[in-house]
Amino acid sequence: MTTDALPSGITTDELDPAVRPQDDLFRHVNGSWIARTEIPEDKARYGSFLVLAEEAEAAVRDIIHESQDADPGTEARKVGDLFTSFLDEERVEALGATPIRSLLDSVGAVSSVDELLALVGSFEKQGLASVVQLFVDNDPGDPGRYVLFVEQGGLGLPDESYYRDEKFASVRTAYVAFVERMLSLAGLDDAAGRASRVVGLETAIATHHWDNVATRDSDATYNLLPWSEAAALAEGVDLGAWRDAVGAPAGVFDEVVVREPSFLTGLAGLLTDERLPEWQDWLRWQVVRSSAAYLSSAFVQANFDFYGRTLTGTPVQRARWKRGVSLVEGALGEAVGRIYVERHFAPEAKTAMDVLVANLVEAYRQSITGLEWMTDETRARALDKLDKFTPKIGYPETWRDYSALEVDPTDLLGNVRAAAAVGFDRELGKIGGPIDRGEWFMTPQTINAYYNPGFNEIVFPAAILQFPFFDEKRDAAANYGAIGAVIGHEIGHGFDDQGSKYDGDGRLTDWWTPADREAFEKLTSSLIAQYDALAPAQVPDHHVNGALTIGENIGDLGGLSIAYEAYLISLDGAEAPVIDGLTGVQRFFLSWAQAWQLKIRDEEAVRLLSIDPHSPNEFRCNQIVRNIDEFYEAFDVSESDALWLPADQRVTIW
Repeated sequence: MTTDALPSGITTDELDPAVRPQDDLFRHVNGSWIARTEIPEDKARYGSFLVLAEEAEAAVRDIIHESQDADPGTEARKVGDLFTSFLDEERVEALGATPIRSLLDSVGAVSSVDELLALVGSFEKQGLASVVQLFVDNDPGDPGRYVLFVEQGGLGLPDESYYRDEKFASVRTAYVAFVERMLSLAGLDDAAGRASRVVGLETAIATHHWDNVATRDSDATYNLLPWSEAAALAEGVDLGAWRDAVGAPAGVFDEVVVREPSFLTGLAGLLTDERLPEWQDWLRWQVVRSSAAYLSSAFVQANFDFYGRTLTGTPVQRARWKRGVSLVEGALGEAVGRIYVERHFAPEAKTAMDVLVANLVEAYRQSITGLEWMTDETRARALDKLDKFTPKIGYPETWRDYSALEVDPTDLLGNVRAAAAVGFDRELGKIGGPIDRGEWFMTPQTINAYYNPGFNEIVFPAAILQFPFFDEKRDAAANYGAIGAVIGHEIGHGFDDQGSKYDGDGRLTDWWTPADREAFEKLTSSLIAQYDALAPAQVPDHHVNGALTIGENIGDLGGLSIAYEAYLISLDGAEAPVIDGLTGVQRFFLSWAQAWQLKIRDEEAVRLLSIDPHSPNEFRCNQIVRNIDEFYEAFDVSESDALWLPADQRVTIW
């Protein structure tokens, strides 16, 4: 059947005839775009997500500009005043390092480890980088309540591997020089000696960090302890000084989840009187590093030279207005988001998404019901979890209240600290109160989506519901291949190697039979091995970490497979139309590839391979389809084609 009733949703004039989809689906769809596209000079990568992000950024800028003229005292004026304070370069330049002088002086006054810990604790509310990180979430063992989490911290490089892996030797050298440069700008003497001590201490801290594969383990990182037992992990050090200085409401520290217990023990061994001068220099560095983006241009440029140019290969700092937009979104994101939704999110998009989500859930239900490797006992629990999924689409029903935040248009760093304090108090204030299941952890203008295992919810902000991911006015195949696969991906996180440890109520519990868990892990180990063998063509000496990316890879595989089944459900037995000479299944896979359009700098590719739980986009596209039989049928893939994978090596999990 042929019809042109709806557009295909595929930019067919972009397809590269020199690259066959059977050999490289990613470059068949995106190769022409990659060949002609220059990554913007202020970006480390550029593609479908970032194109939409730029559009959202421009839309938010317009909202912010209007807010600068809003009535004083209103939420809108807070948005405008915060932006104004960031754009007041003349004042920021004149102040230089003055805004952090008192903080640096307080570090110099420290005379003992207890005083150091108390100062670190008092800095928590100001948003300064700390030796541990605090956050609040619902309790995995009792998801009907909030609890405080304590997580390893203290590093200025992306993760612990940067301090030990030979491939990062040049980055470490550059980091020492960067720390020296920043401390010198802050007016500290012997900046070279201080930088050497800071990086030496961070290197010691890094030896006690869990690696990024270990920190994914939901069981190993769930250690709910009364404060006395948590503090005892740091034998020989009084963590009470730090806790008291945090200034938390009563009861917040009664029980805490210590994600990496051995880190606290190792950290205690470093918190000695002999090392106190090193710790003081380290804390000075935290003050400077956490404040650099809001100080004079010398700090801003030095900060970008390392974190931008060195780590990601980005040649040019983003325009100041763009950085100002980011600040506003971080501090007052839903205040802006409410207006963004009114202007840029059509109600019919939400209605269409409701149908897509319903079909994806039904497709998962049918798939789970028919799984050959799963027993009836575990199947019943999996279906129960599926039935309890909560979808959130577009924007929150209740918007966040920012009345506690005071903004001064003449005090940039003061505003940054105030926003951090309000957010900190808001988070700690959750403990002891009811769970807010209406809360969103992304703004509506964010180009992304997420699954929250503790809430068993899938969330799709308004801004991602655009081409190439979604268009209610195009043929269904393209929508199911793009946003449908994203929906399937997020549902799939509920059944990936870690999400599958949580039940339908968000409780961390083993709801699997031993035989089913063993069968599941056999399948996931095969997928890990597939990805371990992959290395991007542009950085062939750097491989994908299959264990780090397994959760996202399971999400991709299940998401795309189930999205295709949902597409068939949407057809309700009708024959898929042929549009632009393409069958429905071909459009489905081409849309999948279209969504992963990306060009990336070499430095950024290396950085992400080391720390990102997502595989490179080319493999998210190509390696997944190698495991899906319908792809072979859609493009008549044979053994002589590059994307061929023998049938007995293809992995199907959900």
